[in-house]
Amino acid sequence: MKKVLAASALLATLSACALLQSPPAPALNDNELALPADYKSWPRFLPPVNRTDVKQIREIYVNPTGHSGSTREGGFPYGTQFVMEIYSATPNADGTLAKGNLNKVFVMGKDKGWGVGAPESLKNGEWIYSAYLPDGKPSGDNTGACRGCHLPLAPKDFVARYDEYFDKRAK
Repeated sequence: MKKVLAASALLATLSACALLQSPPAPALNDNELALPADYKSWPRFLPPVNRTDVKQIREIYVNPTGHSGSTREGGFPYGTQFVMEIYSATPNADGTLAKGNLNKVFVMGKDKGWGVGAPESLKNGEWIYSAYLPDGKPSGDNTGACRGCHLPLAPKDFVARYDEYFDKRAK
């Protein structure tokens, strides 16, 4: 009788543990990744990018998962997200840029099975992209441009400024 009770208790414990496990993240595609409400509290990826050629300033944040879990050798782990704010900019007399209004916000995220709906020629590992307006509403932008820009960065886990990021962290 004791063995039956012990086995029943063990089975109940295992069943409860199985229920407590988090289900896997749904397999998302482009423009299905939500804009994280708290991204401004995340670490900055690197200093802003001043694009004088297109009169933009780009500020990039990386979530704590990507910031603490990434390595130069292994890249960025599942659960990593980047948020890039794109501001209009006006050239100053000295050639620097003055930040203007926020124009768009882009999110780049990586998780298991993500991006399966991307065209084969534009697959970026398991990274996906979403685009938002300054008010947080989806912009409807075609993310093919994001994919095309990141595609040549395959050896760097599809992340721009990869070496610069890890060089900075090594110091």
